[in-house]
Amino acid sequence: MLKAEEDVVAVQGLRMRYGATEVLRDVTFRIQPGEVLAVLGPNGAGKTTTIEILEGFRMRSAGAVEVLGVDPAYGDEAWRARVGVVLQSWRDHSKWRVRELLAHLGGYYAPYATAAIPRPWDADELIELVGLTGQAEQKLKTLSGGQRRRLDVAIGIVGRPELLFLDEPTTGFDPVARHEFHALVRRLTDELRTTILLTTHDLDEASKLADRVLILSGGRIIASGTPAALTTQIAGASLEDAYLTLVRSSEKGQDR
Repeated sequence: MLKAEEDVVAVQGLRMRYGATEVLRDVTFRIQPGEVLAVLGPNGAGKTTTIEILEGFRMRSAGAVEVLGVDPAYGDEAWRARVGVVLQSWRDHSKWRVRELLAHLGGYYAPYATAAIPRPWDADELIELVGLTGQAEQKLKTLSGGQRRRLDVAIGIVGRPELLFLDEPTTGFDPVARHEFHALVRRLTDELRTTILLTTHDLDEASKLADRVLILSGGRIIASGTPAALTTQIAGASLEDAYLTLVRSSEKGQDR
């Protein structure tokens, strides 16, 4: 487990090039333990590439990256057990039952348990944590959209990750499901000190959940700060107004 003063993620001068196209240019940022960082940006800004590099799924062209004290390009299974990922969608077998699936997946994390972090979550405790106690014996194909998304989160945290990646977590949610999901995220950070990197196009969600916001455009960071600080930067604006102003200004600069 990291000490309080250590960064969970440290990125310095990150660059990524595909042939002659540079999709990330000198990206530098840090994430502290228990922090929620929202990464925003238009399509093609470099968000997905950045996250895949942090997750260890893509090699970078240049720069230094550490996630939980390890270069993710060389992270082993013990390192991966400390990281959770919640994708926009997850392929599964619809005949699995909720408790059965979580118990099965949890078994893969047992060898990486430590005195500080027992792994995995007990299946019933985890089901209660994400609000699926009433659906524990249901088959996945019978779950509602909101219930299915809570199960996605349960899958992502079954190994008690120290760092959790959330990719567009509430796409398709109704207002009630969205509210319940936001409460779950706050519980993960407040009670369990889980560090979260959130990618979303929902600026209201970012404003509510994030301690800090990082805006990417054209492969570089154009703004970083708390939601309140960014809105103050564009006097009297909402986070959405600030985001649109900053991105449009950046795109105009790139066209010159």
